[in-house]
Amino acid sequence: MTAPKAGQPTLAELGEEGQAECRAIIQILDRVGDKWAIMVIGALANGPVRFNAMLRAIIGISHRMLTLTLRGLQRDGLIVRRAFPTIPPKVEYELTPLGRSLIDPLWNLVGWVQTNQVAIETARAEFDSQKED
Repeated sequence: MTAPKAGQPTLAELGEEGQAECRAIIQILDRVGDKWAIMVIGALANGPVRFNAMLRAIIGISHRMLTLTLRGLQRDGLIVRRAFPTIPPKVEYELTPLGRSLIDPLWNLVGWVQTNQVAIETARAEFDSQKED
């Protein structure tokens, strides 16, 4: 689905099929736009990482949230889990080619945020000061 241009239908005009496509897109954006998913993808950007190393590297994530995030990314085909038959068991996570294809768009988004951070913070402060009046 591309951005609407002049003369293209609005969301309300898309009909059932078009809106179903939008819902599917939103579900995927929810996954890849989640703050923990972004952090996990970033942690895996340089190659395979073990669970506990990732848990230490991603400040603020709980064991449970890391587990849920990894499962969701694995379900969506963005990462792969590899278990090695060692004692103790060794498990690594790695980005798939599909997951690796997200690295550049995420860096572009980070760059956009860095470029616009001051403007956004200024707009927030202005908005918040107006609410108080």
